Order: sequence, then structure tokens, then C-alpha cells
Amino acid sequence: GKAALGEEVGVLLCDVSDAGSLATMAKQTRLVLNCVGPYRFFGEPVVEACVENGASCIDISGEPQFLEGMYLKYNEKAAEKGVYVVGSCGFDSIPADMGVLYTRDKLKGTLTAVESFLSVKSGPEGVCVHDGTWKSAVYGLADEDNLKKLRKQIGYAPVPVVGAKLKKRGFLFYNREFKEYSIPFMGSDGSVVKRTQRYLHTELQETPVQYGAYVNIGGLGSVIKLMFAGMLFLLLVKFNFGRKLLTKYPEFFSAGRFTKEGPTQKQMDGTSFTMTFFGEGYSEGQDPQSGKPNVKICTEVKGPEPGYIATPIAMVQAGVSLLEDTASLPKRGGVYSPGAAFSKTKLIDRLNKRGVEFSVISKPEV
Repeated sequence: GKAALGEEVGVLLCDVSDAGSLATMAKQTRLVLNCVGPYRFFGEPVVEACVENGASCIDISGEPQFLEGMYLKYNEKAAEKGVYVVGSCGFDSIPADMGVLYTRDKLKGTLTAVESFLSVKSGPEGVCVHDGTWKSAVYGLADEDNLKKLRKQIGYAPVPVVGAKLKKRGFLFYNREFKEYSIPFMGSDGSVVKRTQRYLHTELQETPVQYGAYVNIGGLGSVIKLMFAGMLFLLLVKFNFGRKLLTKYPEFFSAGRFTKEGPTQKQMDGTSFTMTFFGEGYSEGQDPQSGKPNVKICTEVKGPEPGYIATPIAMVQAGVSLLEDTASLPKRGGVYSPGAAFSKTKLIDRLNKRGVEFSVISKPEV
């Protein structure tokens, strides 16, 4: 029953400020890939048009307030219409969310806790990101209080802690595994993984996995630079004039990491990422509710430049999984995180074939 593709793929022009144009677009397709951020400003009209007109929708947002706001407003309507709205299907947060599920599936026993460590390597040209991501971070941090209110409104059920409680690490620590300093990862990975684990626990009665996300930042020189830039950022983001300065001069305030032009082709070609997962749990037959974890596993997700090469790979393969693995999707439509939507699909196999690779580094050891 799949529609055959025509010889040419047409171009539809639509505008997020023109609801009629979005409705016309949504009526003509089964799935919209929404790439226009910051999503807090441009995302909702697309979700609304898709849900109202029976099209599924995937985005690459790393903005928890947008993602969870869409869940609050459109989850029931999407379920009624039988459509799937799946957020954060780019580098935020498919490697983390699917990486936790991959680690769980490779452990013979019960996985109860995982920590991930992100390393980004760049070539001689350095690494650079478009300022759209910078703007999302600026407005997201400025609006943190409203995110707390939103979560109260949703009324999430608490996720039970199974097994030994995962200890939170400090803001900055020396990581002996990687021989460099690490800090908590400030992106949406932690909140996205938690939403997935809550869904899998409440809907499928699966054991929830605790999760901590970190990023490796290098030696002492990198620490000093980051601390200086971070303090300035946190100070300016609190005030309206500070936010204007940050968004007007991203290159200056990020020491060249974020620009209005984005990365060059050479920068993208020379950049790659590795996300390493250290998991612990209980061997088969061992009760996770008593005693210490007695089994460990290490897995890895690695791929090309995260923002402009790995992200479209992840988004397109998520889209293919949504269209082709229909029997493996959640039984009803709704607003989902990637792991909740795709845990039973062939998404990881599809990613592995296209350069975002999942692998076991050390097999479970008791």
C-alpha cells in the first residue's frame, strides 16, 4: 500500500507563520521532517499542522521545554489521529537514547545504571557550530524556571531506582578512563533518556535504567577557558541585554565555536564523535533489589561530525524506521522520545549501515 515515488520530487513552499500553507503541506505526506529551529520559536505550528492533518512528524530539537511542551499539548490528539510525533532525532539525542537501549540489550542480565562520556575530535581546521544551536542554548537556560513549571503541569510519575543508586559526579572531575577532565553534558540527553525509561517502565513494564551524561573537555588549559566562558555566559543569560549580546556576537562569546555561517566543509570532514557507555547491573538470576551490582559492560556509539553529518543520518533513518517498521512502533500514536518510539524497530541496524556505529567494547564481566 505504499505510494510510488514520482520521477521528480516537487518543492512545496510553506511558512511557519502561515497555518494554511503548513496544513496544505501536511495533507500531502505521511511524514514531515522538521529541521527549523530554534524550535521554541518555530516548532509548534509544524507539530500542530501535522497532528491536525494526519501526518507524523520528526524533529532534531535538543530543547527540553519544546519537546515536553509538545507532549503536554499534543500527545492525546496525536494518539487519536494515529500519528507519531518524535522529537530529538538528531545528535540530540539518538546516540544517547538508543545507546542506553543497545547497552541494555547487550548485557546478559539486568542493566540498572549507565554513564556516557562524549568525546568530539576535530582536525586542523577546528570545530564549529551554527549559531541556531547557540540561540537554543541561550533561550533554554534563560527559561529554566518555566521548564520546572511545565514538568509540574505534566505530573510525571517518578521513575523508580532499581539496583544501586547511581552517584552524581561533581561539576568538574578528572576522568581516569580517558585521562582528561569531564563535566556534565548540558544538552537534552539526560531528560530524553529519562522520558524513554519512564515510558518503557510504565507502558512495557521494563526495568528502568539510571543515566548520567558527561562530556570530555581535555586538559587544564581547556578547563580554564571553559570556566571563564561559562561564567560569562551564565551571567549574561540572566539579563535581556545580555541575551541580546550573546545572540548578536556568538563568535566572540563562544571563542569561535559558534558562528552565523556554521562550519566549513573542511571542518566537517575533520570532525567526529565517540560516545562511550559504562553500564553496570546484575547477572541473570541475581536480584537487582538486593546486593551490589556484579556485572559491567562497556559499549560505544561513534560517527562523523555530529551536527551536520551524523544528525541528518540519524533523522532520515528514524524517518525510514517510522515508515517501514510500523509493526514495531508503539501501538498507539502520540508524542514520543526516540527510544520510546524506536526501541523495537531496526533503527540501530539502519544507523550501523550508514556510519553511526554501535558496538560492544568490553563484554560483560562479572
